[in-house]
Amino acid sequence: MNDYEDATAFLGEWGRFQQQVFFLLCLSIVPNGFMGMSIVFVADTPPHRCLIPANVNLTAAWRNSSIPLEEESHSDALVPSKCARYKLEDVLSFSDRGLLPGVDVNLSNVPTESCLDGWEYDQSMYISTIISEWDLVCDDRWKNPLTSSLYFCGVLTGSFVSGQFSDRYGRKIVLFVTMAVQTVFTFIQVFSPSWTMFCAVFFVVGFGLISNYVAAFVLGTEILGPRVRTVFSTAGVTLFFGAGYMLLPLFAYFIRDWRMLLLGQTLAGFLYVPLWWYIPESPRWLLSQGRVEEAEAIVRDAAKMNKIEPPPVIFSPLLILMLNNYRHRNTVTIAYFALSLNTANLHGNAYFNCFLSAVVEMPAYALSWVLFRWCSRRLSLSSTLFMGGLFLLFIQLIPANLIYLAITLEMMGKFAVTTAFSIVYAYTAELYPTVVRNTAVGTCSMASRIGSIIAPYFIYLRSYSISLPYILMGSITALSGLLSLLLPESYGMPLPDTISHMQNFPGHPDSVQFEQNSLNFVMKGEHRSIHTMYILGATFIDI
Repeated sequence: MNDYEDATAFLGEWGRFQQQVFFLLCLSIVPNGFMGMSIVFVADTPPHRCLIPANVNLTAAWRNSSIPLEEESHSDALVPSKCARYKLEDVLSFSDRGLLPGVDVNLSNVPTESCLDGWEYDQSMYISTIISEWDLVCDDRWKNPLTSSLYFCGVLTGSFVSGQFSDRYGRKIVLFVTMAVQTVFTFIQVFSPSWTMFCAVFFVVGFGLISNYVAAFVLGTEILGPRVRTVFSTAGVTLFFGAGYMLLPLFAYFIRDWRMLLLGQTLAGFLYVPLWWYIPESPRWLLSQGRVEEAEAIVRDAAKMNKIEPPPVIFSPLLILMLNNYRHRNTVTIAYFALSLNTANLHGNAYFNCFLSAVVEMPAYALSWVLFRWCSRRLSLSSTLFMGGLFLLFIQLIPANLIYLAITLEMMGKFAVTTAFSIVYAYTAELYPTVVRNTAVGTCSMASRIGSIIAPYFIYLRSYSISLPYILMGSITALSGLLSLLLPESYGMPLPDTISHMQNFPGHPDSVQFEQNSLNFVMKGEHRSIHTMYILGATFIDI
């Protein structure tokens, strides 16, 4: 046990203070599960066809036959074209002359044209999505995956910038400022007059969402004791995230208009304002900044809440000096988000598929806690990634008529990848010291955004080959599982407060000398942080 945890051991692990911090921080994660996946419904593409204006005087026979039939990309069935119609001038001429389609006129000889008058959309599933509102189909269908990618660009930016801000200005202030950013900009998004403005605002929403998630995660990791920390960082935040994810299809089922759905998310965000007065700053971070009085005040308040008498001196001068000396030395994603965003493309009801995808995460989060509590970090992460990759690779071997078996394998892959996703965040927080923990988690999360930015285009590959997304996801995920074996082990180790407390990277010595900008600067132990970040970053990208 390190010095900080020795100094605060008198608080116990599960008093009223720890319970309050645990549940309130977990509660702050719920909107992330709801908002983070709402694009599944907000940007879903309803069935559509070229619009034939109502004022065009066509007979019923010609109006019903004005759209050519074409083969679906993944089957031999003939369906109405989504992007073409028979040339309206010719169709109108045939109708006026009393000719019948398929009888007097061979439709294969009738020229076609694009949807010059726009599209009509099936409203049995949605009243409105951004796709139907701004016609992001046919020649503009490339804008659909780009919408999600721009959101994840915001998440990437937030992962890095918020980590820097959090390590400099504090976990709590960044948590609540970015929650406000997420809520306010989601509200602005409701009134977007164009796709361009929607994407610009969506970028900022992504920035806020990941920033408050990482800040809450690190704050709980630093405040809670070793046993409770394990539950919080694996099952705690992830189960509450999953609960928010499960609420999404329920709300989307009853709110079928995309603007109203986002407005509902905004109203939920304002409910978190009172948490400011109940969630404390991290005493670890305060100590690393030399703010000893504030750290002691929080710990004494915690002792009072737990009905425990604190010692006269909580933090020894040696501990304070040690932390101040370090004060200035401050792939998982492709598979996870591609599988989550793909729920609308699965066979069956989109709302049920999204709910099923969310339900699968709950036992996965529970398993991640079991693995994190009793098993090696490296082996847990490697095995879940490798198994997830195998399940996704097996999907291409399933015959086309066995749809439900393919869905079962996809959900098993989602289960394994979600378990890895939960483990890797907690693992990262254990590897890095207090002085750079939020920056490190944010930087690795930033690397993962490369995967989430690419993920929408993996789904887009379905238009060329249904098997191709699964082959790519499965291969990358399995390879990442093998790569993760190179990470250092942290099972049973205390949470590090300084860089010298970090675990050694396999195959590297304890210190290394760098020459940088012609200056001789000895950085003991910091190479471990660099090498660990490389491997974790690669793993994050895949998950």
